[in-house]
Amino acid sequence: MMNKQAIELDSFVVQVDGNIVSDMDGEKVMMSITNSKYYNLGEVGGAIWDIVESPITVNELIVKLMEQYDVEEQECKQQVLSFLEKLCEEEIIQIINKTAHEIS
Repeated sequence: MMNKQAIELDSFVVQVDGNIVSDMDGEKVMMSITNSKYYNLGEVGGAIWDIVESPITVNELIVKLMEQYDVEEQECKQQVLSFLEKLCEEEIIQIINKTAHEIS
C-alpha cells in the first residue's frame, strides 16, 4: 500500500493506470484491475475522474468544478479534498509533488 501523502491545494493529482471505467445513467462506475474492487463514483465523482486523467493541481480542479457546478468555494474544497483522499487510499489516483511534476 502507498504511503499516505498529504493532499495540498498545490499538489498534482492524476489517475493511476489499471481501471476500467464506464458511464451508467450519467454516473461513472469503475473496476480497479489492481485491487479488484468496484466503485460507483457518481456524477460529480465522475467529473473529477475525467478531469484528473492528466495531472492537474487540486486548486485547478476546484476552480473547474466551481465553473461547472453551483457550489461555494469552501464547500467545494472540503468535498474535493475528502474525495481525493479516499481515491488515494484506494490507490486509484496518484499524488505528485510539485517538484516531481516539474522534472517530468
